Amino acid sequence: MRASLWPQSLFGRLLAASVIAVLLAQAAALFLIAQERERFVLQGSVREWTRRISETTLMLQPLDRPARAAAIAELSAPRGPPHGAHPPPWGGHELRAAPHGYVRLPTLSDFEETLKQQLRAALGSSYRIEVVPTPDPAAPAIVVPVPFYEAHELAAHQRAAQRYDVTVGFADGDAVTYRVTRLAGGAPLPRHLFINLTLLVLVLVVALYVAARNITRPLSDLARAADRIGRDARPQQLAERGARELRDAARAFNTMQDRLHRYLDSRARVLAAMSHDLKTPLTRLRLQVETLDNPPMQARIGRELDEMESMVREALALFRGLDDGEAAQAVDVDALLAQLRGEFADMGGEVTIAGSTSQPFFGKPQALKRCLTNLIANAITFGSRAEVWVEDGAELLIRVRDHGPGIPAEELERVFEPFYRLESSRNRDSGGTGLGLSIARDIAQAHGGSLLLSNLPAGGLEAVLRLPRRR
Repeated sequence: MRASLWPQSLFGRLLAASVIAVLLAQAAALFLIAQERERFVLQGSVREWTRRISETTLMLQPLDRPARAAAIAELSAPRGPPHGAHPPPWGGHELRAAPHGYVRLPTLSDFEETLKQQLRAALGSSYRIEVVPTPDPAAPAIVVPVPFYEAHELAAHQRAAQRYDVTVGFADGDAVTYRVTRLAGGAPLPRHLFINLTLLVLVLVVALYVAARNITRPLSDLARAADRIGRDARPQQLAERGARELRDAARAFNTMQDRLHRYLDSRARVLAAMSHDLKTPLTRLRLQVETLDNPPMQARIGRELDEMESMVREALALFRGLDDGEAAQAVDVDALLAQLRGEFADMGGEVTIAGSTSQPFFGKPQALKRCLTNLIANAITFGSRAEVWVEDGAELLIRVRDHGPGIPAEELERVFEPFYRLESSRNRDSGGTGLGLSIARDIAQAHGGSLLLSNLPAGGLEAVLRLPRRR
């Protein structure tokens, strides 16, 4: 059987679905936070750079070409650090690295296009504006300082700095190049934000675990209580707890169980009265038959009375059903089959057994014996001998085969009906009362199992008794 990563229990599925939903919600929230932070940093930085670039450009615009070139050369000269040292990428500010770490996310916006649009709006359409990543960091350019709130983040991510050259062309053909520096991966997120989100997810998972357990535990109790009906004569009442819908379901189940018990008690009293009322006239008839002087008539009526007593006995056993008062216990099925084989051998029946069980089966010993007795007796009666095959695993499988004529396919289910007998078997020698298979199936279902009949390809009939083992 192919394994599935998705849980099979309701509790597991509720918990897994809830955790996945929480993780997706946190991922969406993280994305929105990063997007908002990127928008804030981008708008603030672009606004500040646009102001400084536009002020410097408007200051240079009225100058003649020689004076403009001299001013651009003076503004492009490096400042701040000693001779031989490299200037920091944020324009001369000496800042200490941030004490806490950051996690960078992919860039969520188009920085180049945004800066170009802001500059065009500030300077007008008469200026030619171009924003590109810096091709040569050593080339002269007017370094525009980084805004203070982004400079701290650049100090913590010096290797992540990305330089851009902003070229502004004047109407007379001259151009000035500015250089700005920003984080290559966009606005970073503090590491403690991820730690807080992780703690939040853990808290939510614990809360969801408790909630899912509170939902599924009453359902598990309900399933076990339903399974006990038919196994235990007097199962306990189900505790009414949990959510309102679960309490309503438990109350309805308890009400159904009470009604079923009252029905069984009433039926038991009726059956006890029927047993007495039916046996008394049969006993009187048998005494009267013994006074007859006609031996053939006496024998024939005696057989009729025997058949009637057998039908009454089997009918009472069928109607008694599950309320037989027998307690379930560990049953050695191998020993039970060996005992049945010996009993049938004493009566001249041939029974062969193949296979064995790995451990005892928890059930009602006398009921199981009666079920197997009926199946083996049918196999010997209609197929001369019975072959019993035992397979054990997640369920106990017992196959009883014969070599008889089989049963027509359309009759395979009807033979389980009470008092139903095939036309070919309606005789006193082999027809029986028509209750053996009905009783056997009732016993199988009382143990949570099933009983099915099928015709074998090579001839004969196979009765398959499935008895699930308790988990």
